[in-house]
Amino acid sequence: MDGLRGVRWSRGVRPGAPGSRATRLELFYDLVFVFAFIQVTTLTADNFTPRGLLQCVVVLVLLWWAWTGFAVIGNLVRTDQGVLPFLAFATMGGALVFALAMPQAFRSEAGGLSGPLVFAICYFLVRAVQVGILGWLARGDPELRRRFLAATGRAAVVGTLVLAAALLPQRLADESGEVGLRLLFWIAAIVVEYGTAVALGSSNWTLLSAGHWAERHALIVLVALGETIIALGLGAGFVVELPLTWLVIISAMLAVAVVAALWWAYFDTLALALEQVLHRTRDPRARSALARDAYTYLHLPLVAGPILFALGLKRVLSGAAEPATPAGSLLPGGDLLVLHGGVALYLVTLVVLGWRVLHTMRWPTLGGVCLLVLLVPVAAQVPELVALALLTVVVLAVAVVQTLTDAPLRRQVREVAMAEQLAAEAEQTTWRGRHL
Repeated sequence: MDGLRGVRWSRGVRPGAPGSRATRLELFYDLVFVFAFIQVTTLTADNFTPRGLLQCVVVLVLLWWAWTGFAVIGNLVRTDQGVLPFLAFATMGGALVFALAMPQAFRSEAGGLSGPLVFAICYFLVRAVQVGILGWLARGDPELRRRFLAATGRAAVVGTLVLAAALLPQRLADESGEVGLRLLFWIAAIVVEYGTAVALGSSNWTLLSAGHWAERHALIVLVALGETIIALGLGAGFVVELPLTWLVIISAMLAVAVVAALWWAYFDTLALALEQVLHRTRDPRARSALARDAYTYLHLPLVAGPILFALGLKRVLSGAAEPATPAGSLLPGGDLLVLHGGVALYLVTLVVLGWRVLHTMRWPTLGGVCLLVLLVPVAAQVPELVALALLTVVVLAVAVVQTLTDAPLRRQVREVAMAEQLAAEAEQTTWRGRHL
């Protein structure tokens, strides 16, 4: 609470605490991003080109900044108390329209509103509401006021770029160059978002609750992994009543095995270890730097990896569900690269997280990434079911070998986590027995 002592709290806001955890309202907020991630994969699957993939990455980064801004606020105050729920609902509305406008984010369709303009305005409003809440909280606290001023300046520059992305390309370029110019404006906005965050450094923010911060980011990773499960149904074409075949069922089971291994690789030990190190880091500046690097920066590729894998899986299952698809057909090169690339990005991020936070190199995981890269030419020459099976075997092997390698760390981390859980449950049981 040291970083918030000077804040003049009103009846409409209640401060967070070092032991705060994620609220149900924050989980409700994440539902918008479930839909948004589905939109990203669906639209990119229908526009599976290098430019379409770049648009996918740009939109994912913009979604990430819209999400992380609310996570920051949830770390400072209790988002389910006072007036904050109503502000959160307004932000959700903007984020939902932002997701709805994605199909026309880079090019408008005739007969409706300007898709790029709606897309830009909604993104700007979501970020403006988040900055406005921060400004409201900054009253009477020099540290928060400094952060508010920095956020306001960044929002002004980003807002100018996103509105320019919506308005200028149609006047400066022909139809073929409009999308490319719009992409450049959006990329410039992303560079400003990241660049100012790096320039301001960790002194611009004091992390209040390490547990809340770790839990929020773990939950958004779950949302990203859940997108792969959703892709199993939507990608197989069941919604349009395509026949259920053995090829689809086996592919789905292999995909579930991959997702389960990815879940295990992060949640079994590493996520717990990251949170425990964050708790043990007492120096405020060092803790803020760790929270920024390990979570704000490195959890973005951790979210993007499963979404890219879901994109490839959607295309694979869509083809497998088609009656005309032969059982021995080969995977197209783009689908293969997205499947392997999404999993490799996720695993590489786990390696970097282990190095940044635990100061250890996760060699089995790194070896698995190298194997995935080496297997791409092989997978291109075998039937798609065999290619997916090879990917599954590699990911499962990585999870098993890394778990065995981490055995001493795993035992220690999980014992601490269980002791913490039991202590919290005992304390809650005691309090409830006295007061309820």
